[in-house]
Amino acid sequence: MLSITLWAVVGAIIAAVVGTFWYSPKTPMGRLHMRYLGFDKLSKEEQDAKMKEEMPKMPKIYAMQMILSFLTSFFVVFVITMSVKNGVEPLVAILFPLMGWICFTVPTVGSDILWGTCDRKIAWAKFFSDIGSSLVTILLVSLLTILFL
Repeated sequence: MLSITLWAVVGAIIAAVVGTFWYSPKTPMGRLHMRYLGFDKLSKEEQDAKMKEEMPKMPKIYAMQMILSFLTSFFVVFVITMSVKNGVEPLVAILFPLMGWICFTVPTVGSDILWGTCDRKIAWAKFFSDIGSSLVTILLVSLLTILFL
C-alpha cells in the first residue's frame, strides 16, 4: 500500500505538470480557459490587477488541487496495481481507469459546463479541453504505473 501511495504522489505531480502546461496562456487550451474566466474582457492593466489580487490565494488553491490530483492518481495506481496482481494484463488494466474517466469525469465536467456559467460559444471547446486534460493525466499515470509495477 505504501508503494501505491508513493506512486499516487508522483501521479499528483504529473497532474500538476500537465495542468500547468495545459492551462498555460501560451496554449490554445490556456487561452480558452482565460476566456472562460472572463480575462478576454479585461484590459491588460485589469488582468494584471486581478492576478495580483489572486496571488495570495494561489498556494492554498494549488494545495487543494494537489489533493484532488492525488485522489485521482491514487485511484489509477490502485486499480492498475490490484488488477495486475490479480492476473489482468497490464495494457488491459489501463481500461479500468479509462472507464472511470468515461463514466465519472466526462459526465461531471459536462454537467458543470451545462449547468454552469460557461459562455455557450465556447462550451463545447471548454468541455473537450477539460476532459482532454484529465485523459492525458490518467494515461500518463497509468503508463507510469505499468512501467514500474
